[in-house]
Amino acid sequence: MKIPITYNLRSMRARPVSTALTALGIALVVAVFIGMLALANGFASALVRTGSDQNVLVLRKGADSEMSSSIDRETASILASVPQAARGGDARAMVSPEVYVVIALGRIEDTTGMANVVLRGVSEQAWQVRQNVKVVEGRRPASGKNELCVGAKLVGRFPNTVVGQTMHFAGRPWEVVCHFTAGGSAFESEMWGENEQVMPAMRGQVFQSVSFRLADPGGFEEAKRSLEADKRFTVDVHRESEFYAQQSQLLGSILRILAVLITSIMAVGAIFGAVNTMYAAVSSRMPEIAVLLTLGFRPRSVLASFLIESAIIALIGGVIGCLLALPLNGLVTSTTNWASFSEIAFAFRITPGLLLAGLIFAVVMGMLGGFFPARRASKVPVVQALR
Repeated sequence: MKIPITYNLRSMRARPVSTALTALGIALVVAVFIGMLALANGFASALVRTGSDQNVLVLRKGADSEMSSSIDRETASILASVPQAARGGDARAMVSPEVYVVIALGRIEDTTGMANVVLRGVSEQAWQVRQNVKVVEGRRPASGKNELCVGAKLVGRFPNTVVGQTMHFAGRPWEVVCHFTAGGSAFESEMWGENEQVMPAMRGQVFQSVSFRLADPGGFEEAKRSLEADKRFTVDVHRESEFYAQQSQLLGSILRILAVLITSIMAVGAIFGAVNTMYAAVSSRMPEIAVLLTLGFRPRSVLASFLIESAIIALIGGVIGCLLALPLNGLVTSTTNWASFSEIAFAFRITPGLLLAGLIFAVVMGMLGGFFPARRASKVPVVQALR
């Protein structure tokens, strides 16, 4: 015979202060847990969204990032005629040789701090290859001019990023002529200019990568096989989506490990709070427990009843923790992308799966905290309880 859940609910109302404090402790742990994982999710999502399954990224053989890659002009010229590349409306191959450099800029909110920002030199075809990039204000940089298009997540965080303003670096003035978005991807943390202007300004001699759009998304393996086997150059060919997803793995894993470590330490305190609450409940309800056992309720029913009560308290705390964490969703922050040592801005990303994980985590804490008090309640002798 099972003890009704209404019995547990009435018991919780009889001790509102201790119940509320226990739920609040669990809520704070759940909020931190969700917040840390939302940070990792946001970072990974920004990089995953950067790549497209239809795009190919070509780097120097052995290069693990665009920064460490170099492709000379002759190789870039050969790659510009790759047969697997799609053609635009002007019948030109959608191939973009690109310069990738990092420059130091001062932040608006921190006048003493500097951040590494990606400056990408692109060709005119880059705007067709990267179809998630949309100009939202102004016009694209003109050929032959020192002009920049600034990613949306840089605007307002660094000086002189408003359209019409002028930035100064590499010994030259650069006019900001547009802002662009890129579906929340890492491109929004970059500045784009014409590659033939960026390369000499940064005293470069080579491109860092060549990107092209596949005419047939299923033709990647053929393109990879033919380009990597070509004896005229030594390159590695990556599907763009897979490359950027791989770039997120290191820091994403570190953030997830930190989330587990930090919340595990906090969870110990929350579990002890649940233990104290449930031990107090057991001590104050000894006569009730004796009556339940006398009426024929089995010890395992008493054990289950107290575990359910602890789980309900924890679930309430979990719901509160989810509500506390929800305002973080969409909040923009930034960190260093260890693959390129440049700053990347991204938004916290709270998903339904993450909220569910928070609720499960809360219930587990409640069950762990309530087990030993529940076990004590189920094993108390009836005669001793009646005293």
